[in-house]
Amino acid sequence: MTIRNLDKLFAPRSVAVIGASDRPSRVGTVVLDNLIKGGFAGAIWPVNPKYRHLHGLHCYASVRSLPAVPDLAVIAVPPQAVPEQIEKLGLIGCRAAVVLTAGLSSEKMPDGRTLQQAMLDAAKPHLLRILGPNCVGLLIPGLRLNASFAHTDAQPGQLAFVSQSGALCTIVLDWAKQHGIGFSHFLSVGDSADVDFGDIIDYLASDPQTRAILLYIESVKNARKFMSAARAAARNKPIVAVKSGRNARAAQAAASHTGALAGGDDVYTAALRRAGILRVDGVEELFDTVETLGRSRKMPGERLAIVTNGGGPGVMAVDTLIEHGGTLADLSPETMTALDAALPVTWSRGNPVDIIGDAPSSRYADAVKIVLADPGVDAVLVMHAPTAIVPSLEPAKAVIEASRGTVKNVITCWSGGEAVQAARKAFAEAGLASYETPDAAVRAFAHMVDYRRNMKNLMEIPAELPEDFQPDLAAVRKVIDTALAENRTMLNEIEGKRILAAYGIPAVPTEAATSPDEAAAAAERMGLPVALKILSPDITHKSDVGGVALNLSSTAEVRTAAEAMLARVRQHRPQARIDGFTVQPMIRRARAHELIVGALTDPIFGPAIMFGQGGVGVEVIGDRAIALPPLNMHLADDLIDRTKVSRLLSGYRDFPPVDRAALAALLIRVSQLISDHAEIAELDINPLYADDQGMIALDARVVVRPSAVVGHDRLAIRPYPSGLEQIVELRSGEKVLLRPIRPEDEPAHVDFVNNVSAEDYRLRFFSPMRSLPHTEMARFTQIDYEREMAFIAVRLVESGHHETLGVVRAITDPDNQRAEFAVLVRSDMKGQGLGEHLMRKIIDYCRQRGTREIVGDILRENQAMRTLATELGFKPSGRTASDVVEVILPL
Repeated sequence: MTIRNLDKLFAPRSVAVIGASDRPSRVGTVVLDNLIKGGFAGAIWPVNPKYRHLHGLHCYASVRSLPAVPDLAVIAVPPQAVPEQIEKLGLIGCRAAVVLTAGLSSEKMPDGRTLQQAMLDAAKPHLLRILGPNCVGLLIPGLRLNASFAHTDAQPGQLAFVSQSGALCTIVLDWAKQHGIGFSHFLSVGDSADVDFGDIIDYLASDPQTRAILLYIESVKNARKFMSAARAAARNKPIVAVKSGRNARAAQAAASHTGALAGGDDVYTAALRRAGILRVDGVEELFDTVETLGRSRKMPGERLAIVTNGGGPGVMAVDTLIEHGGTLADLSPETMTALDAALPVTWSRGNPVDIIGDAPSSRYADAVKIVLADPGVDAVLVMHAPTAIVPSLEPAKAVIEASRGTVKNVITCWSGGEAVQAARKAFAEAGLASYETPDAAVRAFAHMVDYRRNMKNLMEIPAELPEDFQPDLAAVRKVIDTALAENRTMLNEIEGKRILAAYGIPAVPTEAATSPDEAAAAAERMGLPVALKILSPDITHKSDVGGVALNLSSTAEVRTAAEAMLARVRQHRPQARIDGFTVQPMIRRARAHELIVGALTDPIFGPAIMFGQGGVGVEVIGDRAIALPPLNMHLADDLIDRTKVSRLLSGYRDFPPVDRAALAALLIRVSQLISDHAEIAELDINPLYADDQGMIALDARVVVRPSAVVGHDRLAIRPYPSGLEQIVELRSGEKVLLRPIRPEDEPAHVDFVNNVSAEDYRLRFFSPMRSLPHTEMARFTQIDYEREMAFIAVRLVESGHHETLGVVRAITDPDNQRAEFAVLVRSDMKGQGLGEHLMRKIIDYCRQRGTREIVGDILRENQAMRTLATELGFKPSGRTASDVVEVILPL
């Protein structure tokens, strides 16, 4: 359940207060008082059998005695009474409630259920939506609705604030009122037993009164719903979040480096990034970021130029920019020449552009215009420190004038107090973002960059995979089943490398030996020199107990090393079971980078992929990045780019560059491996050697555990559903592939649309033919399979490329009640039965998903489509316009 009946919660016309009171300091008293003082225009009905009148209003003994069914009920009664009140409200037809009461998850009913579960059970038959429990309530300033026990009200505005912390709600209300910030919605979600972040984001995404969504997150309950809602909403409006608990690490499994390195907060950061949500550090930064994004233009790039009248602030700004991973623009020779002509000889001759402390307004204007004209500059930060020579307002006016007409972002920082207030006001009126300190200004620019990257990731065209591969699922299944049958969670090195081989991940050949003599014989077979390692289900980090010997160049050395290794291990770990040794050839690649590729299972978001610099000191170095599966080439490249070691992989001095495409493909294979097998809880490939010769895994650790989750259900993002692929035969006898659309299909989809006639385009889009921009085409191809489905008909052509011949699409509402279809076939393919195949495919899919009905709008003149719809069982719905017929198919 998502947005069902949320209109009653967020746009009520009447409110009942269950547990209303006139006793001081009671929640019911404060709520009723806030509703009345707020000026809510709808009916307000207090409910409490102890009173006949409250605050000048008639008070009702029970919900059954109310004069009408309330749209919204606010419940402020003791915990034991909440389930009963919810049941009574549901029976009279109420469909939304705010439960302020705390303690429902800890107290129990006589039948053993928690009061919270009893409350949900009472609400479910009536689809009654519940905000809370244990929340402050909600405020909708546009309706003058204050259904909360907050100490103050909220001003109207275009920001929606949603918080899990009630205490933070009251703090933010105070702070926002002081700073003149208003809200479209101000919501305290409390324990989120029913209505959660995903539901609220879904509702606010289409709310015209909401310009941006602000979140304070402590935890996410339904990860897939949250990710689907956020990814859809972030395409339309900014979502900015504060996530508490940055330093609170999740329970760590010491079985792998991945478990030790990646805490729960790292996965939250990866999830928010993947969803297009901008994460910030605090409340003030939250609102600053919204203001920045609201005033910013579309950024062509990330190169910042700085113009300042003081060297010190300029250096501070550069320091902060570098700390945030920003890029300082390199000024072109033409720009340097122009600045030489406009500025004093003592100017800094570089970026930052120090125009000297005595700079008049004209010098600011000249410098800003020249720098903005540089094609290597994407944004300009203009800084000013007050002087007695030039009043601060004058250079501000010059900067405003110099910025007119530019498509680039101009950020200002007029540091100081009273002397610069007029300048900051002028910037606000001109629509230029202004900050008090260099740190704040650069941090704002960094947020603009992060937001740009998030949006780019949402719209990026992923590259095609370098090659298709079919993993050996049966081989992996056999290894996992054997280990679980033996009650083992840790696979040995041989088993781990078998799993890698099944997914085409290259690993060094490895043999097992049960004795020093067998180890020596194995070394002679595979060729010297070799590496020798202890083989034990109880020892994970072999080097910590002396369980690794390298560069053994003779069989005698192997035998001696094995005997000494046994003695060391038995001394350090006397209880450990020793199965023998592994022997593998020494890999001599002097210029290889040691990397780590890992996977872990987060309790909230499920599987996550880690990449970074590997080796023995991996925990100390701490260079890693996290991403959620499924990955494609673009997302894998982005994961690599977010590490420091990525700079080395591009090549330096006599180190040749690593094949980035091959490395990205390897990450995709690991992503598929962890997605395909729910029993794999952790995976470490460390070290992974990577150089110009390719990649090879030297060691692999795999942790497996029984899993009750089937298939891909544990993933926060539903992956490509390959099981829906189907071959169909057209009337001509040609066989084509019907399959779900993928982001990589965008170039072929552009060609497909270009091969549709203007008339067929008009019948599909109800508008004349025009080219679709990348942003729209990305929305068509980068779909969320949890919410939407598009099947394309594909004809394979030479070199493994394909042509798109037709597409059918169904967009389902968040409640999976209704799906709206649209179908389009390439004009030269009409009459082959392709449209019918596509329609039957989407109907079967929606039926399997449990969708209640499929609807579609067809132009009245489109007789062919109307005939096909009739043949498939669609009926006119009765909701028709003069030129459009809506058809509906109950499922």
